[in-house]
Amino acid sequence: MADTDVRPPASWGRSTVHTACPLDCPDCCSLAVTVEGGRIQKIDGSHAAPSTDGFICGKVRKFDQRVYSSERVLYPAVRRGPKGRGDFTVAPWAEALDLVAERMQQARTEFGAESVLPFYYGGSNGFLTNDLEDARLFRQFGASRLARTVCAAPTSAAATAMYGKMAGVSYEDYAHAKLIVVWGANPPASGIHLMSHIKQAQKNGARLVVIDPRRTPLARTADIHLPVKPGTDLGVALSLIRDLFESGRADRTFLDAHTTGADSLRAAAASWTYARAAAVAGIDETQLRLLGDWYANTSPAVIRCGWGQERNRNGGAATMAILALPAVAGKFGVRGGGYTMSNSAAYGQAAESWIKSPAPETRVVNMNQLGRALTEYNDPPVKVLFVYNCNPLATMPDQNRVKRGLEREDLFTVVFEQTMTDSAKYADVVLPATTFLEHYDLARGYGAYHFQIVQPVIEPVGEARPNHEVFRELAVRLGQHEAEEDPLGQTEALLEVTAQLPREIAAIIGDGGVARGPANGAPIQFADVHPKTPDQKVHLFPEDLPTTAGLYAFQPDPATDAYPLALISPASAHTVSSTLGEFRPGIARLKMHPDDARPRGIEDADPVRVFNTLGEVWCEVTITPEVRPGVVSLPKGLWARSTENGASSNALVPDTLTDLAGGACFNDARVDVAIRKVVN
Repeated sequence: MADTDVRPPASWGRSTVHTACPLDCPDCCSLAVTVEGGRIQKIDGSHAAPSTDGFICGKVRKFDQRVYSSERVLYPAVRRGPKGRGDFTVAPWAEALDLVAERMQQARTEFGAESVLPFYYGGSNGFLTNDLEDARLFRQFGASRLARTVCAAPTSAAATAMYGKMAGVSYEDYAHAKLIVVWGANPPASGIHLMSHIKQAQKNGARLVVIDPRRTPLARTADIHLPVKPGTDLGVALSLIRDLFESGRADRTFLDAHTTGADSLRAAAASWTYARAAAVAGIDETQLRLLGDWYANTSPAVIRCGWGQERNRNGGAATMAILALPAVAGKFGVRGGGYTMSNSAAYGQAAESWIKSPAPETRVVNMNQLGRALTEYNDPPVKVLFVYNCNPLATMPDQNRVKRGLEREDLFTVVFEQTMTDSAKYADVVLPATTFLEHYDLARGYGAYHFQIVQPVIEPVGEARPNHEVFRELAVRLGQHEAEEDPLGQTEALLEVTAQLPREIAAIIGDGGVARGPANGAPIQFADVHPKTPDQKVHLFPEDLPTTAGLYAFQPDPATDAYPLALISPASAHTVSSTLGEFRPGIARLKMHPDDARPRGIEDADPVRVFNTLGEVWCEVTITPEVRPGVVSLPKGLWARSTENGASSNALVPDTLTDLAGGACFNDARVDVAIRKVVN
């Protein structure tokens, strides 16, 4: 390890410690943290990672507020009051872990090991905090397995089937593009370091197209903004594909040499005329045709494919159609041409290589149906829920059913968390977790090409402990390890995983540097990198890919006369999913188009109720043309304190699944809005 990966003792004076941000964002920024007297004074960007270049988002710049928050979980605690009240008694670590192990063993004895359900997602998104000691513990225990599909499942399945998750166009190479299409993404809110390169491309004369139901700040700078209705991206992408084939502008040479299934894709797109796609998506046909002409005739052209288009019943098919476009149009082979989606697979790492404990053939629980699992599963019922790296009450669909499940007195819930989240208030045992500023980890960008070491800049606050240490200690109590082997220290855990990485990456990060991935972080698709499919071809119509509706099949809008409005919940500048939701200012505002507000007699700042058969949300409204007619918007990741009745948009989201890979259908929520009477 380099000299920089040693924390200064608290007795030292003012110093700067270099680390990295592993939060669930594409960028994985390098950080320079000023510490004095063992306490964080300032968090800034460093210049170690090229895309960071000294600049970081406001969320992370203020992350020390979470580290030292009055809501920080400082000590293990055991519930003493009703579930949901957040009333706990502090307990020693040994006592708390003994209780957790006892209840897990009891559940296994009485109901079988599958009655224990680990529930987690990204959390701090590093390699030591996910799929290391936690995976070993729950696999050896025989617990139910979790399908971690709340985000990126359809997009990942599509990219894997078509390209084998081929590495994408780098942020820096967007400056070379002459046409940039941002589809289902909003870089100013998530992935902000792409913005400077988009702006540079625009200065160089590039055209920008944004496809998003909202008129975001980025969309306002675009040459074309297509405000598609949620769930209609598939038809729009297929109409572009259809025109490429029908106009003779499809790149037949590329298709014949590098793809399979082109004729089947063409057949799937045949009925999607521009007129049909524009009518279904509620967009201007002339603008759609113009995009088709620009995309066919411009090179280099790059598509930034995000995750917004996957959050509905057509999410997998829509992503496949978007990713097919550069292959059909022949946009590969030049710098700044092709697509970017997730670059998480670009570094050659695989969790299975360090877990070294085979996954058991136990039942799989889709995390998007947690409420159903907690209230309906009987063979066996879920008796122990272990939550970490996740705040399910704030982030899972069908929120009210999740809440009913968490209220069960016969459910033993453990929440291993940094702050007292909405979910933690329903725990029987709360365990204090370190933040990424208090432990070692490895982090990699899935947008920017950054792979780097995360190191602690301060000692853990209170009695907080890192994930791998706690799961190792719990494994000892469950008889999976000998006591003398425990605990596996932070540095040893880091070395264990680093040893499994490709040599070139391990060498760079071991010296305190930033590994950039293929072609030094600037690969040209189909020159430096190629599909990782078995035949190294793009599978435009992967017939063996399991879908619920058929490849490229369009499923109609679930809106009804009673609930005609589509509710979306996009990422915001305030939170990373629900992380930092405790600091969101005031009551959240529903955004609503004037054409939808007027017939309902709703005016700006009115108190409203947003409702459907699943529940309702009480908040205030902002009347704005930022959202298209027929769409209303509430921010993603709200905590109970951010609405008047403690419910968020997820209280209105069905737990139905996407067409591919069992993803969440957040944007399939269909609602109505009415003025809410306020009684003083």
